[in-house]
Amino acid sequence: MADGFETESRKLLGRLRDTMATEAAGQERLDHITHIIADSMGSEVCSIYLFRDGDTLELCATEGLNPESVHQTRMRLGEGLVGRVAKRGTTINTADAPSAPGFRYMPETGEEIYSSFLGVPIQRLGDVLGVLVVQSKTAREFSADEIYGIEVVAMVIAEMTELGKFVGEGEALSARHQQQVEFHCTTGQEGAAQGHVWLHEPRVVVTNPIADDPKRELERLKEAVDTLRVSVDEMLDVAASTGDNEHLQVLEAYRMFANSKGWMRRIEEDIDRGLSAEAAVEKEQSTARARMSKVTDPYLRDRLHDLDDLSNRLLRILTGQGQETGAEMPHDPILIARNIGPAELLDYGNRLRGIVLEEGSVGSHAAIVARALAIPLVIHAKKITTEALNGDPILVDGDQGLVHLRPDDSIVSAFRDKIAMQAQAQERYTSIRDKPATSTDGQTVSMMMNAGLLADLPSLVSSGAEGVGLFRTELQFLVQNKMPQRAELSAQYTRVLNAAGDMPVVFRTLDIGSDKVLPYMKTVEEPNPALGWRAIRVGLDKPGVLRMQLQALIRATNGGPLTVMFPFVAQMSEFTAARAEVDKAMDRERKLGHPLPSSLDVGAMLETPSLAFASKKFFKDVQFLSIGGNDLKQFFFAADRENEMVRRRYDTLNVSFLSFLESIVERCEDTDTRLSFCGEDAGRPIEALCLAAIGFRALSMRPASIGPVKSLIRRTDLSALRKVIWDERDRGEQSVRPAVMEFLRTQG
Repeated sequence: MADGFETESRKLLGRLRDTMATEAAGQERLDHITHIIADSMGSEVCSIYLFRDGDTLELCATEGLNPESVHQTRMRLGEGLVGRVAKRGTTINTADAPSAPGFRYMPETGEEIYSSFLGVPIQRLGDVLGVLVVQSKTAREFSADEIYGIEVVAMVIAEMTELGKFVGEGEALSARHQQQVEFHCTTGQEGAAQGHVWLHEPRVVVTNPIADDPKRELERLKEAVDTLRVSVDEMLDVAASTGDNEHLQVLEAYRMFANSKGWMRRIEEDIDRGLSAEAAVEKEQSTARARMSKVTDPYLRDRLHDLDDLSNRLLRILTGQGQETGAEMPHDPILIARNIGPAELLDYGNRLRGIVLEEGSVGSHAAIVARALAIPLVIHAKKITTEALNGDPILVDGDQGLVHLRPDDSIVSAFRDKIAMQAQAQERYTSIRDKPATSTDGQTVSMMMNAGLLADLPSLVSSGAEGVGLFRTELQFLVQNKMPQRAELSAQYTRVLNAAGDMPVVFRTLDIGSDKVLPYMKTVEEPNPALGWRAIRVGLDKPGVLRMQLQALIRATNGGPLTVMFPFVAQMSEFTAARAEVDKAMDRERKLGHPLPSSLDVGAMLETPSLAFASKKFFKDVQFLSIGGNDLKQFFFAADRENEMVRRRYDTLNVSFLSFLESIVERCEDTDTRLSFCGEDAGRPIEALCLAAIGFRALSMRPASIGPVKSLIRRTDLSALRKVIWDERDRGEQSVRPAVMEFLRTQG
């Protein structure tokens, strides 16, 4: 890198800073910036395009193109060279723009006489805000030094845009973080919530992107990196002393990046160009985030995520903006985060009204905890952490998978009406809380609730549930950084049984694997974890944990009844082996003189189609079966429930799936095996009604769903509905849903 160009780069940034310091309006500043960039680069044209909405770029300022085209020229994301730079988040550098793939001629700009084109994304933390373009008549490609210099300038423009330095008339120059934004997400936990934003990780604001003294900035960087390295080493020592191997691996990656010469060299070069230390770190962080969005390999994504987190730590050291910003949590907080672990989420207790995540999955730890706490949760809210500010009003619609950030009055009014209607419905459900779910033709369905935390148990009374059809025991394992002891598990299970009183509780043994990974167990890299080493497969291969849990459950009963079921049983031999572990645990407890359960029921979750075709002996041996509808449906249709492109494609009320479920009902009736249905569909009134119609006499769901499901069952003739389902099947229809909805309409 030539000293002369470094000087020019710093000189250019100095002129930009002077422009920012003036009292000029946003448009005037932009116009002046394009002038000084073109002048500094020796180019005839410099233009700045900014997004006016999520899909449209607008020419906001130019030096060299027709001034009449400013705010008139627009293009869609991906359209033309400018649109391609914005869509890909990468630079385009060509000596012959009209011949470049994707070129779009815009006659109103007068750009046809310019051959060379350099387009650089204006991006902040991976969020593309616009495109900076330099053009010239001379056919040439811009040098690596020139590109680097323009990238540094684009970084400064991004920071100035974020700080509101270019506010003016029109959508493209409107102030950031003030307009209403709607996010289309994936539902993690149903429900509706209104509140104000609380950021799990407060944003770091870089207020001084341009620095006068590179030498001083390099010193600041060195001091901050030394502090960072010491803190990472200290965390490594703690992780090593506690045997926290997975955390140890992450911290080793942190140390690798903190000592990376390439990472440091790039930041130092940015500082040489004229950026402050924090702006240089954020520029590299933006580059890493842009790469992260394009990488599909999970290992590389994890490493880029490590680098992103490390950059955040370094930024907080440089700016002094720690996690504690002094902001007060609102009384109605909606938590916003890129992702969050179960222990961190539980730290918030019952204060949260809702949760919105950029990442996550419907089966993630956070989703499990959110369901246990009955908090509406949506995931895949793309870029919400860079858009939302602490205290922003926000609405979360977990039923529709929608988030309204800074909504207008009409949306707020409609949303409040929805919440009020739900509240009124809940009042109606309260009136039937203690009544059975008996249909008009006299068929009764047992209404059970799902749980995973002691905090769930008060819902047994308030919801009208008849017991706990599924108690997820993995949460006690997931929220700790070490394996829980048998005594503490036993004490926890005793509290659950005491809270349930005379009502039954079905304990599901540890269901880990797939997207539920214990932080203290070695991670197994699998190409398809959902079909891999999980649940009972882990329990049988690592029987020590299963035995410890079974002993804890036996002791927890204090001589009372015990019901246990094993997750993800795919064949009879797995159930037989797991049942043998129960017998061994009972023998051990008997020899130790501990009281044994007064009754013992051992069952299995039917989550794979294979188990439905097990021998008759299996159905006689197992005391009860609970259909795990979420997994069973995804395996039946070969449709990943995490994949938005396919998961909504297959209807639970599909004739083939209902026929399959009905065959399981018939097999259980033939062998007098108790059967229940557990999963999201059990809590959806229409689906639950059809399950009851085809013969299910026990449904287990989240507490809030019991009222609506019970209400509908009590108003329906299940025998008549079953005939509707059979008639549709005989007619060769794909789904019975239209006919079921018509039947319900005719019934009022």
